[in-house]
Amino acid sequence: MLSTRVIACLDVHNGRTVKGINFINLKDAGDPVEQALQYSIIGADEICFLDISATYEKRRAMFDVISKTAESCFVPLTVGGGVKNLSDFRELLKSGADKVSINSSAVYNPKLIEESSDKFGNQCVVLAIDAIENKTMPCGYEVTTHGGRKKTNIDALKWAKQGVKKGAGEILLTSMKADGTKQGYNLKLTKLISKNVSVPVIASGGAGKPEDMVEVVLKAGASAVLAASIFHFGIHSIHSVKKEMFENGIVIRECER
Repeated sequence: MLSTRVIACLDVHNGRTVKGINFINLKDAGDPVEQALQYSIIGADEICFLDISATYEKRRAMFDVISKTAESCFVPLTVGGGVKNLSDFRELLKSGADKVSINSSAVYNPKLIEESSDKFGNQCVVLAIDAIENKTMPCGYEVTTHGGRKKTNIDALKWAKQGVKKGAGEILLTSMKADGTKQGYNLKLTKLISKNVSVPVIASGGAGKPEDMVEVVLKAGASAVLAASIFHFGIHSIHSVKKEMFENGIVIRECER
């Protein structure tokens, strides 16, 4: 049985780690390179860098941050934000990223999923879906882009299936309503996607305590849990999350205290 991964997410804005609620009211949470190193030491299974304003501000991806992190950090790195084409994909992988997360660029150019998967392998392609509740959609959720700022009129479940068919090897699923609230993951949304696709689903948005991580795995079928606020501000540790998972029968990788 595969281990359930605990992923530390670093939302980056202007070269600093930040965290807000619903992607707004951002607070400084530290230096991303230093934080990534600490997370790798204390047991994060992966680290996810998301430049949350790159697409909105029409900037390129943060190659320098990734390069510096990869030099000292020895856990897999996923990077997203500002990735527009295969060239960006290639540069991020050369800089030290293990996976590249695409969201807005994939929505507006779905061929990018297929092209990047064919070129670099589907294990490198993470389709990020930022979803909001919309009862007019067949599945009840709509895909958004540009850090949740733009609606697309695309059904989230249909898009997830399409993305996997085109070659996405993983889905990073964020509930925009839950993001940063620490009120728990959106179990309904996570279960909807995870039971209908054949690739791992990373649950994102809303983690407030270790029990939330256990719940989204056991009740909603998530293959990995991602959190930011509770780790950055010392509310809970990666060790406490893994301890809770282990005590609830979830297979995890060992970590430092």
